[in-house]
Amino acid sequence: MKIPVKRLLVPTLSADGKQKEPHYIAYTDWGDPQNPHIVVCAHGLTRNCRDFDYLARALQSDCRVICVDVVGRGQSDWLEHAHDYDYYPLYLSDAMSLIAHIQAQYATSVTLDWVGISMGGLIGWILAIQTAIPTPIHKLVMSDIGPLIPAVALKRIADYVGKDPRFDSFEAFKKYMKVISVSFGPLTEEQWDHMAIHSTREYADGSYGFRYDPKIAISFKEHEIKDINLWEQWDQLNIPTLVLRGIESDVLTAEIAAQMQVRGAKARIIELPGIGHAPMLMDDNQIKIVRDWLLSR
Repeated sequence: MKIPVKRLLVPTLSADGKQKEPHYIAYTDWGDPQNPHIVVCAHGLTRNCRDFDYLARALQSDCRVICVDVVGRGQSDWLEHAHDYDYYPLYLSDAMSLIAHIQAQYATSVTLDWVGISMGGLIGWILAIQTAIPTPIHKLVMSDIGPLIPAVALKRIADYVGKDPRFDSFEAFKKYMKVISVSFGPLTEEQWDHMAIHSTREYADGSYGFRYDPKIAISFKEHEIKDINLWEQWDQLNIPTLVLRGIESDVLTAEIAAQMQVRGAKARIIELPGIGHAPMLMDDNQIKIVRDWLLSR
């Protein structure tokens, strides 16, 4: 089933305050476009919106599902200046522009839920505490991200993000992707194929590489890698929140998850065995967990 990709032109916020050319963000749009229950899905650091095809297919009869490519990833534009990827208000601005664009298609108010894997969950959570958000987020689902991100996990991620390797064949690319993504847990060959197809780009010389801008690694290169502490922001979150945690995760530890249950949103935590960072919401069990949560009263 071919899924059409839509594009939205949004302003480019920049830390230097200079006016930059606007950029396009891409997204897929599933389900009835008039359905007032909207679920926005946002992917992990180097991933793309097509990771959510399995979940969106399962939700589309009950919700309108918008799956977005974060700037610099998937089918969205790459930014001209690397340092703009290191400016987090840009990601919030893009998300707010998308929400405003969707809300403008309705004559009445909508119910907006957010599902995010890793970085996508972080964007949704920080978005949810913004007073200027065009439509408030009703429910939040986060896969394997929390208010304290350990330096050891960031160093592991920094080892491969932005390296821009090239491969002679699609199969070689897929093999490498599986190696660096082993913490996603057990996926079927069909799911690995799906991820690889939508994660690769073929270059003019016939080689294969990743479909994301290597410049997104700028923050790892420009800053000392140390724990990221966002407890102050977590304590501001007060909407129903579900967190899926890979039991083997080095990003969201059991200790951090335990604190998330009693602070801020007082999240419901579901732990998944045999998975590290991060549950990809592709298998039937994870999809059922998310679907039941979003559709419950």
